[in-house]
Amino acid sequence: MRIKVLLGLSAAALLLAGCSTSKDLSAAGQRVTFTDQQPGGTCQLLGELTGSQSNWLSGAGGENSSLRGAANDLRNRAAEMGGNVIYGATSPTQNIWSSFAPLDSKMTGQVYKCP
Repeated sequence: MRIKVLLGLSAAALLLAGCSTSKDLSAAGQRVTFTDQQPGGTCQLLGELTGSQSNWLSGAGGENSSLRGAANDLRNRAAEMGGNVIYGATSPTQNIWSSFAPLDSKMTGQVYKCP
């Protein structure tokens, strides 16, 4: 009986651990940069994107880790769109409740393609 309970708890722990993975940067995403200065006239606005990191049941790594995952997702998606610069990135989901219930993190920004 005790072995079955331990096996069940081990299986549950493995399933929950699978929910806590953070997003990694792709090779193309590594070439996308953030800027706080409006891109010049030689850059083309491609649109606005949101990157997200689900923290359901994990809360792993705290707020900085979840924001890093959201930023990585945003950079990867911007690269897929053909962009190489993200301007005006904000994180609207981060508030006082995020510390107590880290369900997900999001980051939004304007994607540009610059020479």
